[in-house]
Amino acid sequence: MADKENKGIEIIENADALKKEFFKYEGLLEKNSKILTYLGGAIIALVALYFGYKYYTDSQEKEAQVALYDAVFSFEADSLNQALKGKGGNEGLLSLADNYSGTKAGKLASLYAGIALMKQAKYAEAIERLDKFSSDDQVLQGRAYILIGDCYMETKKVEDAINYYEKASNYKPNKFSTPGYMMKWANALTESKKTKEAVEVYSDLINKYPTGTETLLAKKYKSRLETEIGE
Repeated sequence: MADKENKGIEIIENADALKKEFFKYEGLLEKNSKILTYLGGAIIALVALYFGYKYYTDSQEKEAQVALYDAVFSFEADSLNQALKGKGGNEGLLSLADNYSGTKAGKLASLYAGIALMKQAKYAEAIERLDKFSSDDQVLQGRAYILIGDCYMETKKVEDAINYYEKASNYKPNKFSTPGYMMKWANALTESKKTKEAVEVYSDLINKYPTGTETLLAKKYKSRLETEIGE
């Protein structure tokens, strides 16, 4: 370590040594000039690509948001077919979800489309759309899981419903929506004859959310199930 430090001091203090190091570095630059040129060009290309992509995604997001407005208006007016398929040159939720799948508005269109299809009792199609929705939003993602679970319950696929109710219950738990999700989960477990597991979910709900509006019902159903299994 000391030898390295002494060499460094010698280079700084000795003009000939400093000149030698400079020409060594200059030779290295000349030797690798092509590599450095290619590297610089690659960096410029990456920067241009990044800003080009950002501009494209931003413009796509704005287009999708504008188009989504009319579709949601039709949805809220309960004109479900119009909301799904569009009318008068306005895109519907289905095409919006497909054409702008990489945008937040496009993903939201998938959620709306799934709900609209549920209202039309097209549960398989609704599941497909709802499953494409993804968000880190505390409310919307959990809600999407619950809706998929509801679709499976409607089609008597209780085990699949249980999986999605469990997902919803474990996704960013909170006192506002999680107790209701857990009630659906426990109910599906009960229907599937998984009584002990249902009791565990009710117990968990009661312990974690003692002041929730669902807690009284959870206590009632838990007590009933415990009587059935002799506990």
